[in-house]
Amino acid sequence: MRILLIEDDPVLGVAVRDQIVADGHGTDWVTRLADAADAVHVAAFDLILLDLMLPDGRGSDFLRTLRSAGAATPVMVLTARDQISDRIAALDAGADDYLVKPFDLCELSARIRAVGRRYAGNPNPLVTLGNIEVDLAARSVRRAGQAVALTAREWALFEAFVQRPHQLMSKPQLEERLYSFDAEVESNAIEVYVARLRKKLGADVIETVRGMGYRLGTPGGGA
Repeated sequence: MRILLIEDDPVLGVAVRDQIVADGHGTDWVTRLADAADAVHVAAFDLILLDLMLPDGRGSDFLRTLRSAGAATPVMVLTARDQISDRIAALDAGADDYLVKPFDLCELSARIRAVGRRYAGNPNPLVTLGNIEVDLAARSVRRAGQAVALTAREWALFEAFVQRPHQLMSKPQLEERLYSFDAEVESNAIEVYVARLRKKLGADVIETVRGMGYRLGTPGGGA
């Protein structure tokens, strides 16, 4: 997923960023709402993690503006405000989830995966693709009953295809999901990861549509 983190606490921001990057997500971190507004205008995010109290305004106002503009991007509020009334206000403003600080980073990862599944239209974490079994919650893959080890980037790319089984995705779209604004992206990075996935999961696991991009194939059992 491509995630926008809006958090002004430097210690928490580093911890959250490192956690979601380790999970294989492309992550952009900003500390001000003005920078967040710029970010959502130039990139398509799969999820926004939003603090409610920022140096230049309230996250709830940013959220209402986002929703009034028609943006459907899922938003998870991360805040120290733990009153029921605060949760109700955030959810009514358009938040999809609400996590009170301090929180466990593993719980954050699980909630991110859950939101991703809901918005991909597949709340079931278990997916079967031919001879491949995928557990989106456990981030595990088995091929013909045998566990397959994927790196964080390999998993992130494969997850993008699994969550959008009928969607053709261009190379730039895939790069956006894997890399943040300031990351250096090798020109052949997507081709390299696709080749690795085919080697591990089968040559037919990902289809190439020449000149347009890639989409999930129909894995069978071939090498």
